[in-house]
Formats: sequence, structure tokens, C-alpha cells
Amino acid sequence: MLLGSELRKYREARDISRAAAGHHIRGSESKISRMELGRVGFKERDVEDLLKLYGVTDKQVVRTLTDLARDTKKPGWWQHYGESLPNWFQSYVGLEEAASRIRVYEAQFVHGLLQTEDYARSVISSGVLTPSLEVEHRVEVRMKRQRHIYEGSDVRLWAILDEAALRRPVGPVDIMRRQLQHLLHACDHPNITLQVIPFAAGAVAAEAGSFTILRYPDFELSDIIYLEQLTGSMCLDRRSEIDAYTMAMERLSVIAEPPSQTQDLIKGMIDDL
Repeated sequence: MLLGSELRKYREARDISRAAAGHHIRGSESKISRMELGRVGFKERDVEDLLKLYGVTDKQVVRTLTDLARDTKKPGWWQHYGESLPNWFQSYVGLEEAASRIRVYEAQFVHGLLQTEDYARSVISSGVLTPSLEVEHRVEVRMKRQRHIYEGSDVRLWAILDEAALRRPVGPVDIMRRQLQHLLHACDHPNITLQVIPFAAGAVAAEAGSFTILRYPDFELSDIIYLEQLTGSMCLDRRSEIDAYTMAMERLSVIAEPPSQTQDLIKGMIDDL
């Protein structure tokens, strides 16, 4: 998806049609469309030929994008969980793994990258009848995604959580207490910045709904906006969309309590339990 997005950006900058691009690589307009949407794999030769057609001469850019094309053939660790994870979510995990900056706003629950194992199990198993093995697989994936944050040196997580997400009961009281204590420890991690939006902020915090911004400065690629729904997800990468959600995140970070106050807020919630 990242590679397809970049190829589309360069094609549109030169005002070249999908049909012309498809003909250039002995393909079709439909093939270019599928490539740009990230729905098919990539041949390195096709990427090189398209970049030449689009007038991309920067050797570092060409090398980066051809390396991405090569990486699309490698299965990710999350793909070993098969049908336990829907295809649309497997795509997201791959995008998340490649990001070096992850900014999230979560209004409903503690974000998955900050959940304890027991909290995650309660969230995943509530509301729908999910086979126990599938639940455990999803919990394992969530814990592995967290390790990428806690053990990685090049990835940063900035999470803004609504107070409602922290106060909503999930499982017994002891699960909530351990979850809030886990967030206290997360505040001390050098890779994590955590803010809380208090109820006093009113309706402003709820206007955008939960969303994630993924950034890829190491690859010089466009940001990706990720929106998750009950049965699927959306990934937005157009400049107007990225700007709108980036501005929303900036507003949320301003109305949220500063990171220095987060631990005191969470301690108060633990006392309320």
C-alpha cells in the first residue's frame, strides 16, 4: 500500500494516465490501479520501469522503492495467524510495523498498543461470539505489536486517550486496576508519550472519532491515516486527508492535559476504583 501510494503520487505529478503507465510495463490500466491500491504484489522491474517513465531520477528514491518492492514478497510474522486475523487487519499490521512514528487518538477503549493481556482478552471476547483459539491468537498478535514499541529504538508512540476510554469498565475491577497501572509504567517509557483528554473538554474531542496517523520518515513516504470499523478499515493517503487529520490531532493534543499530568490523572482513576 505504501509503495502503491508513492507510485500514484509520482504518476499524477507527471499527469500520466493509468492506461499509459500500464502499457509501458506491458500491462493494463486495471493492473496499475491494483498496484496503486496495494492489492497485488510488485515486480522490481515494473517499479523501475514506472519510475523511469515518471521521471524519478533520484537514486536514493529509486533504491528505497525497489527495496520495498522486494519486501512485498516476504511474509510478515502476523500472516502466520491465518484466518484468526482478517485480511484488512493484516494489511494494517504491516503498515504499523514499517512506521517509525505512530500517533493515535482513541475514544472507546485503551489503545491496543497499550493494553494488558487480560484487558485485551476481555475486549476481544466481548460482544461477539469468537472462538477461543481465535481470541488467543488476536491477543498474541496484540502483545507482539506492543513489543515492537517497547523493544524498538526507532519507533515512537504518541497516544491521546479520551477519559471515557480509561473509565469504561472492561472485565472485573482487578483487570481495570492492572490496566491503569500498566499505563502508569508506559508513561515512563522513552518511546511513549501519553495524554488524556478530560471530560471537561466537552464535545470537541469526539468530532473526529478514533484514528491513527502512521509516519515513515525513514522511507520519505507519505503519512497514512488509518480508520477502523467493525468489519473493515480505511487507509487514507491523499494530502488533503492527511492535513485534515493532522490538524485534528494537533487540536486534540492542545485540549488534552499535558503529558506531565498524565500519571496524576491515572492515579486518581485508580483511587476511584
